[in-house]
Amino acid sequence: MNGQSLHLFDAQAALGFVIAQASIIEPGVYRTRYPSVQYRDLIPVDTSGSEFATSVTYFSSDQYGKAGWINGNADDIPKAGTNRAQHQTGVHTAGIGYGYGWEEIGRAQLLGINLQSDDANAARRASEEMVDRVALQGDADKGFTGLYNAAGVIPVAAQTGNWTVETDTNLIVGVLNQALLNVFNGTNTASIADMLLLPWSRFNLLATRKMSENSDMTVMQWYLANNLYTVQTGQQLTVRGVRGLDTAGVGGTTRLVAYRKDPEVLKLHMPMPHRFLPAWQSGPLRWDIPGVMRLGGLDVRLPKEVVYLDGI
Repeated sequence: MNGQSLHLFDAQAALGFVIAQASIIEPGVYRTRYPSVQYRDLIPVDTSGSEFATSVTYFSSDQYGKAGWINGNADDIPKAGTNRAQHQTGVHTAGIGYGYGWEEIGRAQLLGINLQSDDANAARRASEEMVDRVALQGDADKGFTGLYNAAGVIPVAAQTGNWTVETDTNLIVGVLNQALLNVFNGTNTASIADMLLLPWSRFNLLATRKMSENSDMTVMQWYLANNLYTVQTGQQLTVRGVRGLDTAGVGGTTRLVAYRKDPEVLKLHMPMPHRFLPAWQSGPLRWDIPGVMRLGGLDVRLPKEVVYLDGI
């Protein structure tokens, strides 16, 4: 061979190289935040369940009873109690991974460089986008509903609709407070919404329109300081513009969502967050790193504490 040694590609060495590279790539991938993924800031996520459970069971309850005047010798004393209902949501497996080809691995070994992490990032992002879609919009194939269309939450038409042409900003503020009050009144004043989600088009409108001709404050600035939740509790109301609500209402109209962000009210079950499994040789010239997760969908446990106002 003219004094030159012949370098042969060793499949086992390639597998070891890919495994070592994956251990470098994965921590960085899981530290990455994806700005377009919304669910983590909007919904409590529960990862405490058994990773391979087929379903998650939980109970909701509603108390009843009212004290009243009685005779000192009465036998018919009013009673209080609790109605409990059992609910079950299925847990399903999803997957997205990445891989490397023979040439890519050989070139990295020859030059002593790291494998690119682009495909791992793409896989991780795809997993987050799927969870985001399921959490917010549900999944018909699995029978899931999401934050925007939760089963048991009845949409209500906004008293003042079509904000794009409405000139009286006080009426718009009234609709925003109506959403908070619907939670307040629907729970017999026991709870009040602390999250308000708006379609991006309406969020931008409130963030740019002046409260009045002589005011330096936008409607959003004024409302954040004077909304019913903040006045009642002294705490800051969270108002977000989110994708997907411009057509989420009945008939494809705009939808406002108000709720109390608490695991008692709603919870996303994800007993197995996305993870990459060990690398393996999937073909003569291909080495893959599978990625899997198990997802149980969104449970709205207290539907009275979630409000939909349509047609804003």
